[in-house]
Amino acid sequence: MHPFTYTRVDDVAAASAAVTTDVVARAVQTPDDVAFIAGGTTQLDLMRDGVWSPGSLVDISRLPLTDVQVHDGVLVVGATVTMAALARHAAVRDVAVLRDSLLLAASPQLREMATIGGNVLQRTRCRYFRDPTVTQCNKREPGSGCAAIEGTARTHAVLGVDAGCIAVHASDLAVALVALDARVRLSGPGGTRTLPVAELHVRADQDPSRDNVLAAGELITHLEVPLPEARSGYLKVRDRASYEFALTSAAVVARVEDGVLEHIAIGLGGVGSVPWRATRAEAVLRGQRASLALFEEAATAELADAFTVPGTDFKPELARRTLVRQLRDVTEVTA
Repeated sequence: MHPFTYTRVDDVAAASAAVTTDVVARAVQTPDDVAFIAGGTTQLDLMRDGVWSPGSLVDISRLPLTDVQVHDGVLVVGATVTMAALARHAAVRDVAVLRDSLLLAASPQLREMATIGGNVLQRTRCRYFRDPTVTQCNKREPGSGCAAIEGTARTHAVLGVDAGCIAVHASDLAVALVALDARVRLSGPGGTRTLPVAELHVRADQDPSRDNVLAAGELITHLEVPLPEARSGYLKVRDRASYEFALTSAAVVARVEDGVLEHIAIGLGGVGSVPWRATRAEAVLRGQRASLALFEEAATAELADAFTVPGTDFKPELARRTLVRQLRDVTEVTA
């Protein structure tokens, strides 16, 4: 493992200052060279594999960001709350889409370590990105190409991608969060700001070298999750029943009144370079009478522009079926 400096901080302002001061002092050329770490379940893997070699790590695991509270129907979650702790919270147990996205992710041991902020910001699981012997990876070396295009690509993305990068975003939780219209609170050298989780990540077909919109020294302090007055669910399709990433997944939040879809929000996972908000499907469904035929139409519309390679050509159909099944289950529509 490459040598690095390590700093532990105990307040948010000090965390941002530690990063920005190190950036200036070391004349760092890339934002990845100085980074925050909390649970470290993804970052340490990347460091051990030689994929990522930061010059400095700022430990934020002791920041006072471990509270989970409910204010005016909004769940406010500190960024260093663990996935397991959030899944156990009373307010989460009744929100199926949020609860299941947490419990179907990783292993019980990892959920006790992995933080909410880190999970949302986790790096891609692309096998080529995570293999330092692979030279063609636009995420690691912009302009070098994408080895997955002609390689084994079964687990890769088909939405928000092009020939430059087909890396998939792996977070289950983030898929549920986009369907719940969740927001992140950010703090950095420029002050604080809040933005939707749906705007946090950068699509691979827009810039494969950048995962998110965070500026240097900026970190997530809290999630704001509106608690829905609607039914919800999270369906994850994978090769095995535990400790496996999604081939496809669907997070659905829906309210049906007199047979009409008065509210509908959908996130798709396993198929997008970002947690995918299915706006095309929502447009087909919203305000319409719920039916299986309508669900089929909506799912087909969402996957119409999927970008596939030989290894991923099965995914649009699998994603379509996943979404239809979850729409059916959440709405309890059978015909």
